[in-house]
Amino acid sequence: MAPTDWRAANRANWDERVDVHLGTAGYDLAPLRAGRGRLNAIEEAELGSIDGLRVLHLQCHFGRDSLTLAQRGADVVGLDFSAPAIAKARELAKELGLGRRARFVEADLYDAAAAIPEPRAFDLVFVTWGAITWLPDIGRWAEIVAYFLKPGGALYLAEGHPVALVFDDSRRLADGNPGYFAPYFQREPVVTDDPTDYVDRTARLRNTRQYNWIHPLGAIVTALLDAGLRLDWLREHDSATWKMFEGLVEGPDGLYRWPDKPWLPLSFSLRATGA
Repeated sequence: MAPTDWRAANRANWDERVDVHLGTAGYDLAPLRAGRGRLNAIEEAELGSIDGLRVLHLQCHFGRDSLTLAQRGADVVGLDFSAPAIAKARELAKELGLGRRARFVEADLYDAAAAIPEPRAFDLVFVTWGAITWLPDIGRWAEIVAYFLKPGGALYLAEGHPVALVFDDSRRLADGNPGYFAPYFQREPVVTDDPTDYVDRTARLRNTRQYNWIHPLGAIVTALLDAGLRLDWLREHDSATWKMFEGLVEGPDGLYRWPDKPWLPLSFSLRATGA
């Protein structure tokens, strides 16, 4: 598989999602437009104050979370490989009067160092929700994170748990629970054709081909350690920020959980500090 195959397919998929996510059934931007943007409950509980920090948001999509961080006093640079997403992020920054606090760069994640030639310049690298699963090489990702962090700066990562990604509703069991979908230690990409969207369940995408990779939890942590970071903490959660499986139930905090018992961890988060 040539690198352009997976990258072009994934970019086309995400380019198409931009208008879906900004549509009437997409993300609710009212709090952001009112100056009170919020992150998901897990980040809100863990991230802490970012006022005055210089933040790099990798794989920022159309910048909703980047602009939320900017509203809280951070100086934010957002990076994404989707041209339509970056265009919308810049429009939103201008609309919200955050152009001086939020800058957006169009580039592939693996080209980040060339696109933003500012080594050891950021207090925080922020990566959340459905980001690293689109990347084939977790070691290079960790090196890029380390490249940007100031001494003592930190990575905040919150993601779907790789154990949960082994399962999927497309292989649903007789009792309605998701079944085995992809081996936990599979190195090859998981290739799917899925026309649905995780935000607008009524949308049907034309660019359906997707390439994803399962990165075991140990591989993620080891990649960060090998890149010179120190693991401060690692937490596993019984909840996810989206309806990962049809059987999950939304709670009052906006997170989705198993309806009866916490059968599997659904997400994890960690903080790692640069040398």
